[in-house]
Amino acid sequence: MKKILATMLLFVATSPLLFGQVQSNLELLDIFNMEYVSDPQISPDGSKIIYVRNFKDVMTDRNLSNLWIINFDGSNNRPLTTGNHNDFAPKWSHDGTKIVFKSNMADDKMKLYLMWLDTKETMALTNTPQSPGAVSWSYDDRYVAFNMFVPEANKSIIKMPGKPEGAKWNKPPKYIDKMNYRGDGAGYYKGGNSQLFTLPITGGTPKQLTFSEFDHGGPVWAKDNKHLYFSANFHKDEEMEPADSEIYAINVNDGEITPLTDRYGPDTHPVLSPDGSKIAYLGYDDRLQGYQLTQLYVMNTDGSGSELISDDFDRDVEDMVWNSKGNGFYFSYTDKGVGKLASMSLSGKVDDITDGLGGLSLGRPYNAASFSASNNNKFAYTQGDTSHPSDLGAADTRSSKRLTAVNDDLFSFKKLGKVEEMWWESSYDQRKIQGWVVTPPDFDPSKKYPMILEIHGGPFTSYGEVYSAEIQAYAAEGYVVLYTNPRGSTSYGEEFGNLIHHDYPNHDYEDLMSGVDALLEKGYVDKENLFVTGGSGGGVLTAWIVGKTDRFKAAVVAKPVINWTSFVLYADGVQFFSKYWFGKKPWEDPENYRRRSPLTYVGNVTTPTMLLTGEEDYRTPIAESEQFYAALKLENVETAMVRIPGASHGIANKPSNLIAKIASVLAWFDKYKGDK
Repeated sequence: MKKILATMLLFVATSPLLFGQVQSNLELLDIFNMEYVSDPQISPDGSKIIYVRNFKDVMTDRNLSNLWIINFDGSNNRPLTTGNHNDFAPKWSHDGTKIVFKSNMADDKMKLYLMWLDTKETMALTNTPQSPGAVSWSYDDRYVAFNMFVPEANKSIIKMPGKPEGAKWNKPPKYIDKMNYRGDGAGYYKGGNSQLFTLPITGGTPKQLTFSEFDHGGPVWAKDNKHLYFSANFHKDEEMEPADSEIYAINVNDGEITPLTDRYGPDTHPVLSPDGSKIAYLGYDDRLQGYQLTQLYVMNTDGSGSELISDDFDRDVEDMVWNSKGNGFYFSYTDKGVGKLASMSLSGKVDDITDGLGGLSLGRPYNAASFSASNNNKFAYTQGDTSHPSDLGAADTRSSKRLTAVNDDLFSFKKLGKVEEMWWESSYDQRKIQGWVVTPPDFDPSKKYPMILEIHGGPFTSYGEVYSAEIQAYAAEGYVVLYTNPRGSTSYGEEFGNLIHHDYPNHDYEDLMSGVDALLEKGYVDKENLFVTGGSGGGVLTAWIVGKTDRFKAAVVAKPVINWTSFVLYADGVQFFSKYWFGKKPWEDPENYRRRSPLTYVGNVTTPTMLLTGEEDYRTPIAESEQFYAALKLENVETAMVRIPGASHGIANKPSNLIAKIASVLAWFDKYKGDK
């Protein structure tokens, strides 16, 4: 019996049938198995990190998340919460013994919870109809403050007569008199505003501090535990000036509000210095440019002595915290597609600490990351690269390391496409343009492959050296993929970003075509099997491209703008786009709107073109896609329209929506791909 058992154990230990697995390409269903780390929060003493571990449920088509905790050295990694719900936004108390976090673990209702970390006992702090927003601990750890939406009935001048008893009438008419009446992902706005509240950690009823007809940003406590700092736009012309916010202080006892900043432009993200004497904040002097650098400022807590710190730094300050001595900052930024963590002195001197921040955009390779810092200058951050979505990274001022590998169970037997950086010169003005080429698994450079040009949105954003499920799915199906940062992209400085100011789309076309030409020179792309796609701003450029050239076999135009005149009057944020992207309203400069609209060139299109948009997209409403679809039909161009039910501009609000988008793109390209 012992001999038989020993033989069985030997078989189990060595059998490739049980422990080995054949390597295979990614499949669309694998998206449900992909996880990622977000919102890492390091403890005040730097010894532990709490992070959000995000996952998906294939049976309910939901994005879910739990909280995990790990030692700074990577040991003792374990869950704090479990279950198929959403636990997120953890915030440490100042003494490091407790956290608050948000969760819908009970009855699917989003509440604010308190957890004692020594016992893991958990208590719901709120039971309000609305979910708390951004939360901040008081310095004595006795209270939390947060902002929260307070509904108010929309007023209507329409008075309907009373209906007879038992009569079944339609719902009453909706009366709308506000400029901003709907928002992408939010639908039609209900009446009300985001107000400020405080709440003792013993629980009870939150105390409402503000009652205005304006929205209030997330609060930050003062050291005296008697005041809060927050950002808001209280200007009378707030609807016409959406970016003109200020920093304010409010007394939590009597509700008195004091303005601390006063300039034309956004002032946001107040952060208190360690000694409580100064406030750092982000913003810029608004010059009505399409792209304006987010800069770092410091002022005294009474609003005096405001000083621009990052004046000589030609990149966006994306997030920042004070260092422990209060003589500088730690901040994140993106440089040429790479997320970085750095320090900045009060004189503006910048020193990089580590790079590789990113990985929060699972679908497309956008640069997105988060970090936190302890009181002793240790850091936790989302670490990502082209081989995996975000994991947890930890660093101090001398070294950094990756602490988790949440997708190793999947990627250990899945083959990914290789990603390589490319640079080329634009044929328009010889500007250097950056991009990345992704080759299929088992790539053979002696063969010829079909190619997909994938274009980012924004347009003022950037792709980078991060993982993309969408790009990898195309590579898994045998396509070489080129993704790029043409002019107008961020992370290359303000001048490069504003090369498309009041001139988009235009010469970004040459940037993209020059990239395709540079890739063709490598010899492994079939010039007869070129395809193009992009979403949002990338959809604009895709529609622009097919109106300018017939070199692509097929195109998928995702959530585009086709007609700038209709877009600036129909998208959410009506007051923004004509003011910043055009400088004039459509009736004041119709020729500029016509010249820059892809619809103007629809008569040139011969490329088979699919339109793809979410049916509840209020950023680039589906009417834009419908216009182009109808125009292509009238021109007898092969076309199709894909409508994603229930999807907003961020199509992947459900995992299956991301799969649907990828499957649609591949189906259209496969239909027209040669040598099948």
